[in-house]
Amino acid sequence: MLFYTVMKPVVQVALRVFFRKLEIRRHNRLQTKGPLLIASNHPNTLMDPLVVAANRREPVFFLAKSTFFKNPILRAVMESGNCIPVYRRQDTESGAEKLTPEEITARNEAAFSRSYDHFDRGGTLMIFPEGTSVSERRLRPLKTGAARIALGAEARRDFQLGLHILPIGINYFDPTHFRSDVLVNPARLIRVADYAAAYRQDPEAAADALTEEIRQRMEKHLVITRDASEDELVLNIERTFGDHLNPDDDPNTLYDNFQLSRTLLQAVTYFEHHDPNRLNEVREKLTAYLGDLHRLRLTDEALEPQEPRSSRLTRAVKTTAKLVLGLPVYLYGVLNNYVPYILPSVVAKRATKDVEFVAPLLLSVGIITFSASYAAQTALVHHYTKDWRWTALYFLSLPITGFYALSYWNNLEARRHRLRASKLFRQQPAEGESLLQQRADILRLLSEASQEYLAGRQKSDSSGK
Repeated sequence: MLFYTVMKPVVQVALRVFFRKLEIRRHNRLQTKGPLLIASNHPNTLMDPLVVAANRREPVFFLAKSTFFKNPILRAVMESGNCIPVYRRQDTESGAEKLTPEEITARNEAAFSRSYDHFDRGGTLMIFPEGTSVSERRLRPLKTGAARIALGAEARRDFQLGLHILPIGINYFDPTHFRSDVLVNPARLIRVADYAAAYRQDPEAAADALTEEIRQRMEKHLVITRDASEDELVLNIERTFGDHLNPDDDPNTLYDNFQLSRTLLQAVTYFEHHDPNRLNEVREKLTAYLGDLHRLRLTDEALEPQEPRSSRLTRAVKTTAKLVLGLPVYLYGVLNNYVPYILPSVVAKRATKDVEFVAPLLLSVGIITFSASYAAQTALVHHYTKDWRWTALYFLSLPITGFYALSYWNNLEARRHRLRASKLFRQQPAEGESLLQQRADILRLLSEASQEYLAGRQKSDSSGK
């Protein structure tokens, strides 16, 4: 528990640095008093419990697969981090420790008993009913373990415990990349005591019914794609033309992006049934357009219509002045932050090929590298200055100039893409015009498809009344 208490503020800061935006929708639901069982999807391994637990005031305990407890050091960390091991047959049939079915059952019953005791104390337990973590926008079939634990805890107290289940949808917008976004989207609470009569009649059927209710509530709070092809299409549309499809997007919330994703997926299904040719045309034109952008090392933003020549010149002068004047600060930020910034990605690339583990490795290694680097650099400065004021000023400058350097680089890249686009139109005007025509065709197709889809939905809703 001490490790959890000490590390929680560190992880809170690390998450705010790692993610550009971490949004908790309906934050009051996440702060529901215990006893509480949190059931979440599981797309990003160790990041999933961190983004939830770090944003809940009360401590959270976790059920984690037994393989995390095999290494003595990792076992100590997991137990100090409020983790309870559960044993799966596929994890115990191989490796040094082979357990019989009876031993697996006995150990899991002990884990369930610890969970019941935790609920009796008004605690919170987090479970991932999918059982495994896969970096996809899917919701795999849920196992009944979460429902069985909840029903068992209530049955032990004759359904007077007051246990609730909080289904949560965790939506990552680019899970393996630094400074991406994540939306934690809690659903309405489920009162476990509502299943008392069903449990007394048939415990297995009650567990199945409760699991189904958890699944339905999670689905409504997730972006779920059916396959990789659909996921790629929707992501490409979102990232390339999202601002055009959602011009009223509120920059202060991620929920608009969540709604756009779900609407696009519904539209894809609609056109598969009503106008597959239009859907195929959008897919083909978008693939060709993005391929040409990649070949020419351009971005769609670089082709956005520009202001009149006078305004464009003024903006170019301002941008250039900012880049020139900001160069010393950028270089200072890079000098002090490059090594701790680049090391986590080097370690992650060498340590794993599983995309589900990239973000947790980046975060955990980054905590170590930045903490060690900042401490060493600050100590070195204090050694030479012998003045705590200069030392404090230097320490504060490290994260500030680090973020500035990242922002400066992004602005520089955007400027380079703009200049590359201008060069293309000067030297290869035919190819430039072809790109603009492709872009205009796709925007027209998306606009027409949007109008058709909304009209179809309105007609369907009217006929359904």
